[in-house]
Amino acid sequence: MQLLALGLFVFERETMLPDELTSRANWEHAAAERIGARPAYQFTGPGPEDVSIPGRLVPELGARDSALKTLSEMADAGEDYPLVDGAGEVLGTYRITAIDKTRRHLMDNGQARMTDFAIQLVRTG
Repeated sequence: MQLLALGLFVFERETMLPDELTSRANWEHAAAERIGARPAYQFTGPGPEDVSIPGRLVPELGARDSALKTLSEMADAGEDYPLVDGAGEVLGTYRITAIDKTRRHLMDNGQARMTDFAIQLVRTG
């Protein structure tokens, strides 16, 4: 079952489980300073739109450790990717700007029993 897809990378139980999808849209307004009054603002257009995908990778449940490496390679490419939810709705075109990961519950061989992650995207189209 597909929960979310970024380009050809599919977020699912066998790869990575996203906990949520958080987005923030901005609209730009230029300020003109005025003497003795508050600034006057003019709408200049849409600003950046960011998406955060936090979640957890658990190898014992079938997730692959290579999933984060694949996403890092996608980020290294600097390409834009369509973001599609599990219902098939295209949410826009995004670029990976950051990947945070925290390895938890390390075993005696250094492998993590789970890895928390957060992927940061910026909308490009």
